[in-house]
Amino acid sequence: MSEAGRLPGELYARIDARLAEADARVAASYPGEPAGRQPVHTVYVPANRYHAGLVAEWGERARAVLEEHGAALDVSPEVIDRVRAKLATQPIEDLRIDFEDGYGRPGDEIEDAEAVRAARELAAAPATPFCGIRFKSFEALTRRRGIRTLDVFLGALGEPPPGFVVTLPKVTAVEQVEAAAEVLGELEKAYGLAAGTLRFEVQVETAQSVLADDGTVALPRIVRAAGGRCSGLHFGTYDYSAGLGISGAYQSMDHPAADFAKQFMQVAAAGRGVRLSDGSTNRLPVGDANAVHAAWAEHLRLVRRSLERGFYQGWDLHPHQLPSRFAATYTFFREGVPAAAQRLRDYVGRTGSGVLDEPATAQALAVYLIRGLDCGAVNESEAERLTTLDRQALERLADRLP
Repeated sequence: MSEAGRLPGELYARIDARLAEADARVAASYPGEPAGRQPVHTVYVPANRYHAGLVAEWGERARAVLEEHGAALDVSPEVIDRVRAKLATQPIEDLRIDFEDGYGRPGDEIEDAEAVRAARELAAAPATPFCGIRFKSFEALTRRRGIRTLDVFLGALGEPPPGFVVTLPKVTAVEQVEAAAEVLGELEKAYGLAAGTLRFEVQVETAQSVLADDGTVALPRIVRAAGGRCSGLHFGTYDYSAGLGISGAYQSMDHPAADFAKQFMQVAAAGRGVRLSDGSTNRLPVGDANAVHAAWAEHLRLVRRSLERGFYQGWDLHPHQLPSRFAATYTFFREGVPAAAQRLRDYVGRTGSGVLDEPATAQALAVYLIRGLDCGAVNESEAERLTTLDRQALERLADRLP
């Protein structure tokens, strides 16, 4: 670069040297949006109820309730058709076999046997793009059992399937995250897995996982403590709410206290390559028609609310929640795709329009369209027709390809 202005070249060099350490720190801490697909939900199933045919079984049950009550879903016929197809082909995107709250404490012998059985069934028939287990927390009373379950499960599983991740619940100290990362590293050595194979989500379901006992914000420290193994921060609606003393009747994904925690999660995770998940609703679409319709209406509202706030993933606990999960998700994307596509087309073509988008906004629009493609809300020919961009061009705008 040729010299211009009155400042000497020595100043440029001095400022570069002064900020070199900060540049390196920022680059290491904020790698940006992670590559690859993010599931729209995580389905939690108690380990003793998991079996190799569970995904197909959930799909059948979800299709049956959709056929019986689908008219009550306040979405377009086109969305219903896409939901029906999704339930027939990929009803669960991310499956978590639960050895924690949903499973209980049956004793070491029973849990060991269950871990072996579940691992072998998963290895024989990995039926979802993403999967894993939730083990017991690293608090003193459950720590050894949690580590043992991980060890036994991985021993029976062999090479983890693609998209495998484990879940660390009820974090009450940053040191628990450091310990979990160490355990995963030792398990990789013990079972001959490549370093970095085992990654984990941290569940944000305690006050201490948001605000540490010294008054500092815990979440950035939690991400750092994972040593690059943290793939996500997942909100735990009910444990978190109960820990704050919120009455059971008012515990919800949209409670102001829940929003407070989730906004901290967003700030802590932004740019760090860590994805976010909202929690669950425990109002299940079961019982008579009125009960199913009311639960679906609430689930549709809450899923849509999460999506609008930048949480593209949530938890589902029952097969009857799958129709409303996909209906809300598909409606969200299909309603927004035409405008997003037009803005991207204008950005790429630099045509005159009523919106002047920045490169960061164009990147966000591309990521949005890719999410719609990944979950089945939009197909590639449709996206290309609307944007004039193929998948590879969208990936480049999303900064995932060179």
